[in-house]
Amino acid sequence: MTRSNVIRTALTTLVAGMLLPVCACGVSGGAADVPEARKSGKVAGEITFRTLQLKPKFTSYVQGVIDAFEEKYPEVKVRWEDVPGDGYNEKLVADAQAGALPDVVNLSTDSFQLLGDRGLLADVARLDPEVAGEYVPGSWEQFKLPGKGDGVYAYPWYVTPEILTYNRELFERSGLDPAKPPTTVEQFFDYADRIAAASGGRYSAFMADPKGRLPGDWQKMGVPILNEQQDRFVFDTPKAVEWVERMKDLYAKGAMPKESLLKSDDINQLYGGGRLVFGPGSPGFVKDIKQNAPQVYAGTRVAGAVTGTLGHIGIYAQSLGVKKDTKHLDAAAEFAKWVTNGPNQVEFSKNATIYPSNARGLADPRFADRGDGKDAETVARAVGAEQLKSAALDANTPVQWTNQVGDAVVREMQKAIQGDQDPKTAVRKAQEEANQLLAKSARK
Repeated sequence: MTRSNVIRTALTTLVAGMLLPVCACGVSGGAADVPEARKSGKVAGEITFRTLQLKPKFTSYVQGVIDAFEEKYPEVKVRWEDVPGDGYNEKLVADAQAGALPDVVNLSTDSFQLLGDRGLLADVARLDPEVAGEYVPGSWEQFKLPGKGDGVYAYPWYVTPEILTYNRELFERSGLDPAKPPTTVEQFFDYADRIAAASGGRYSAFMADPKGRLPGDWQKMGVPILNEQQDRFVFDTPKAVEWVERMKDLYAKGAMPKESLLKSDDINQLYGGGRLVFGPGSPGFVKDIKQNAPQVYAGTRVAGAVTGTLGHIGIYAQSLGVKKDTKHLDAAAEFAKWVTNGPNQVEFSKNATIYPSNARGLADPRFADRGDGKDAETVARAVGAEQLKSAALDANTPVQWTNQVGDAVVREMQKAIQGDQDPKTAVRKAQEEANQLLAKSARK
């Protein structure tokens, strides 16, 4: 699974409300209208650093990072502003129109696309060509933009990988071996079939949640999402139709809670209540269950994420973008690198359930420690870190798959899974709508 809702759930426990649809409002001007700043060779000046809903929980950590930077570079003053998640993308649009973007800005994948597509972010690969090797490849590659070559338009910050969480007792009750969790999408569906047959309606295998599962499941099954030119969706394939057919069949058999197809149920409550075999695929979820459902937590097992023909997992990453026309490029770029360096990211991970995108940070011993192998939270941290080593661009949701595209695809999938539309028609119509949205976006 790629930039899925289960991963988003993990991050929204840290940054609530940040995952909003990209605003359809235009930003006046394009890349050609924004002058590109040049380095002066002097790290100095006052810069603005914007984060997304980190106060007050992480005030001490963030301020400590700022203070240490200012001590190292006494001619720099960092003005930190933290804003609410509600309406964040809309605020970015308004600030861009007013020429008031911060020098260094915390971006989700959606807000990164919002600014990057409009040519408002500096190419950090050009600014610091040697820095690429400092980050996990899958996270660095994620901040490229279609049609812009090898440019990278944000420094990766904290990331969340996929893992697999499941209820050992319900596994056994369904006739499955807890030591042999599913490893492919097809096998995952096979297990769900057996769970539905054994549960008698007392519990379900997993949440339907098409928005969370796509396009990740398709990628893992070898379904191409875009053509080679990256300008058209091409997922209308027999394999994609097969996915819809399996989901429809499993839904009818009760492998998923019926209501989970059309609305977002509280998956923590369902799993914590012993009514769901597979929990969300994020390490942060394990910590929540430990706190809120200790009895179920005791029987929770953790394994590597379900993969597929790619052999890769997807990640969901936060990043730090640098304003393209910042007046103090040296200070802004050095500060973004400072925040995202190994030691600072490791320290952040001690305060929140996140992982460093920085390779040095990920190599810290705490991410390899499995303890005695019995505590799910400790194991999850180690499994997640190991998974990040196989994260790759081709397993991550492409930036063309916007929230609007995802919503359009989901509407057709929901109809088919409920039996209101045949799977082949659903995939065809989903691709047509997705391409219409992609073409509309290209005209802006």
